[in-house]
Amino acid sequence: MSNTSDESSTSIAPAGPESRGSGKLLQVLGVWFGIAIAVGNAIAAGIVRTPGDIAKMLPNAWLFIGMWVIGGMYALFGASSLAELGASIPRSGGQYNFSRRAIGEYAGFVVGWSDWLSTCGTAAAISIVIAEYSRDLFPVLAGHELQIAVALILGFLVLQWRGIRWGSGTQLVTSTIKTVAFVVLVAACFALGHHPSAIPTSRSSTLPALPSGWPLVIAILLSLQAVVYTIDGWDGVVYVAGEVRTPGRDVPRAIFGSVFSVMGIYLLLNLAVLYVLPMNEIAGSDFALGAAATRIFGRYGDTVIRSIMIVSMLSSMNANQIFCSRTLHAMSCDRLFFSRASRVNKGGTPVLALFLSTIAGVLFLLTGTFERVIDMLAFFFVANYTLSYVSLFVLRKREPQMARPYRAWGYPWTTGIALVASVVFLVASIATDLGGSLATGHFWPPSPAVLALAVLVLSFPVFRALKWATKDETA
Repeated sequence: MSNTSDESSTSIAPAGPESRGSGKLLQVLGVWFGIAIAVGNAIAAGIVRTPGDIAKMLPNAWLFIGMWVIGGMYALFGASSLAELGASIPRSGGQYNFSRRAIGEYAGFVVGWSDWLSTCGTAAAISIVIAEYSRDLFPVLAGHELQIAVALILGFLVLQWRGIRWGSGTQLVTSTIKTVAFVVLVAACFALGHHPSAIPTSRSSTLPALPSGWPLVIAILLSLQAVVYTIDGWDGVVYVAGEVRTPGRDVPRAIFGSVFSVMGIYLLLNLAVLYVLPMNEIAGSDFALGAAATRIFGRYGDTVIRSIMIVSMLSSMNANQIFCSRTLHAMSCDRLFFSRASRVNKGGTPVLALFLSTIAGVLFLLTGTFERVIDMLAFFFVANYTLSYVSLFVLRKREPQMARPYRAWGYPWTTGIALVASVVFLVASIATDLGGSLATGHFWPPSPAVLALAVLVLSFPVFRALKWATKDETA
């Protein structure tokens, strides 16, 4: 394994290597699709539960909104760095490409496989939530949630097998519908839902007490983690960068457009909830948005919000299926998986990569392990961003001659801030998880942090085995 810039430059082609497999990814996407896939991926089920969790930890209106603002600033600083990387290395497959080129194949392997598994698990989780919401709207579906979830995953397999134009068209339509629906909901909340005690001047007897000292610091860190996890997906265009018509120009535009769109929607939704509901009703609620909709639309509120969320999560499912197939395709092109997964049909879809991703999602559903997988790989989620920011520093130093159609504004400060914040989030996540196990004395089943560490240890022999198995493959 070599990390030299010459090898990286020759082994990583802008639109994906065409020397392996057959067919190629189609460069047919633009800025609006890049924004649509980010909005579709980032705004999903998290908006339902996260506000209640944050309000419970920080029962103060200013701190509650402040966490979303800080999360947006973190995303904005990170966007500047990923925009440069995405424009300079315009390959489909996500952040895997950046770590592999800058740090080496093993780092890329860890990022790629953790990303692929977590995305497949996320698709499974979203499908079961859609099935549950559908059951609530149509009681006749009760008892068939698993079958509905499997059917959804298979349905997106068929849709995307037809080609990227089908997948991109679906993404544009569903993301537009969800955005309009959320904007209408926000407008209705501000027009019809003013509640005099929505921002209380004195603490209600049922409102949790605001912590102080170290407990307050821990509450802020946990709240920021929740926000960062919820808004993740604003970098969606980097998963399809090799399919963007003018990546040097459009990838940065799509990334910044995505950050502003995602954070604008999230801030408006949380302000609307805070405008309609008193803090004591938000704190601890696992369906605060639904409660606000019920306050506005009465008995139709639950139906309205569940319908909006179903469309929202269908958009997210479509995006996740695109992401996981592109990640596996990129790794196959780089001989970190079998060459057949690099083959692309006439519609621009890596068919075997999509098929394997679908099987993984269905297996997660049938075994009921998707929640465990997502919890475990959440630690890799922030680690992947950390490695991407490190990659920018490495490539700026090692490959100063690299073509950079866009250069990160504020570098190295913005990149450094995003890197430090990522490390803090990562350390806080691990410390909180392990601290919880030590405090309770419960070490079995293993905590997500321990499982993530085990996966990291086992990843190296798997990496070597795959390198050995694919070394003699020919084009």
